[in-house]
Amino acid sequence: MYRTINLLIFILVCTTAFAQVQTGKASFYADKFEGKPTASGEKYRHNKLTAAHKTLPFGTKVKVTNLGNNQSVEVVINDRGPYVDGRIIDLSKSAAEKLGFINQGLAEVSLEVLDPGDGKKSDPIRPIGQVSVDEKEFYNFEAGRLNPSGFGVQIGTYQELVNLMRLSDNLKSSYQKKVTVQVKIINGVKYYALILGQFPSRVKAEQFKAELQKKFPDAFIVEFTRL
Repeated sequence: MYRTINLLIFILVCTTAFAQVQTGKASFYADKFEGKPTASGEKYRHNKLTAAHKTLPFGTKVKVTNLGNNQSVEVVINDRGPYVDGRIIDLSKSAAEKLGFINQGLAEVSLEVLDPGDGKKSDPIRPIGQVSVDEKEFYNFEAGRLNPSGFGVQIGTYQELVNLMRLSDNLKSSYQKKVTVQVKIINGVKYYALILGQFPSRVKAEQFKAELQKKFPDAFIVEFTRL
């Protein structure tokens, strides 16, 4: 059976198109984890500026800003987590001290990816489910580069383009939103980040993210910034 899916994918380049920004709550490691191995194999040390994130590759450098006091710190991702609803990053104790929320335990923060890593460590980006592909399926799509504005909701990141194409078509039909694809080079490997919607304000993007999160709990806000 031959199927033709008309799919409009907008391809962007990470370093020239927009910054990836995520907002949510930050926590920090308890003292009991000192010296224990992280998911990357490195041992956790409270005095190093490191952090855990659910999906960002190991070695990614992230700028974390405490939205309550505007203090910032740069950390390197070397672990996975936190697996608690609403939390987006788990910081080393020294990083939390620099952000000034040790006494509070949690802080509302924003994350900005500064550097995708040095290529010395790699960790597969978690795909969204399994997408079966018929060996006789054909896809026809138009691709064009653009400079979007406003905000979108990133659903996930794929390495296989065909999986992304099928999911893009399903999401476009289900939610009636524009689908944008960002091309990323992470640790020397090409990935495709799928972003749904283009909203004029963060508030509208947050409302749409809330609608998506039952099915895509790791979805987060992306701000399109023209350089």
